[in-house]
Amino acid sequence: MQRFPFIVIEGLDGTGKTTVRKGLFRLWEGLYEVTPLCILTSNFLAADAAADIVKGKYQPSADNRDRYLQALVADKAATLARLVRPALPNRPVISDRWLVSELAFFAVKHDMKPGETYERLAAGITQPVDLTLVLDLDPRDSLQRAHGRQGDAVRADWDVLDVQARVRQVYTEIVSEPAAYPLLGEVAHIDASASPGGVLDQVWQALIAHDLVPSLDPATEAVPGDR
Repeated sequence: MQRFPFIVIEGLDGTGKTTVRKGLFRLWEGLYEVTPLCILTSNFLAADAAADIVKGKYQPSADNRDRYLQALVADKAATLARLVRPALPNRPVISDRWLVSELAFFAVKHDMKPGETYERLAAGITQPVDLTLVLDLDPRDSLQRAHGRQGDAVRADWDVLDVQARVRQVYTEIVSEPAAYPLLGEVAHIDASASPGGVLDQVWQALIAHDLVPSLDPATEAVPGDR
């Protein structure tokens, strides 16, 4: 491998994104003695865009929609330049959400078609992802998981069934037509209703299928999540 992969984990709240990220972190460390860099969809590296990111996400309105889009582009471009690209020669980068979740947000909150939002974001983002993993789960089940977590983990205007059902619909549309969104890279559908180990095994097999992990001895390459 000339460089390590840039991997994104997408899915509804409660589908197990954090569990997958932690599992991949342990697998890369345990198998290859490499520590992945883990990032978020917004990393607040463009200081002048931070206020617009917070307001656009938590107080969305027609007035701040375009500023929010511009702020996302600025922050993601800064994240790519300052974190992702410098890291890839030495270690994998794993992002908890990246583009698909933004497309879903603007579809739900601003009634924008995913393709329209994608074009606006892609105008300022040039680095494609190597693999986007979409963890898929019935929103009734994902909400039950999300509401069962401790702390302030859910939002009243977002983590409700009708909204999450719409978000899942957008995810499904994107997964069915990944070629329309080249910055997503390869897109893999993951059945998040499986056990945590089963989900991680699907993810690892997707990485292997897309040649994104160095080869291992056959006895250790099939790495079940329960190990």
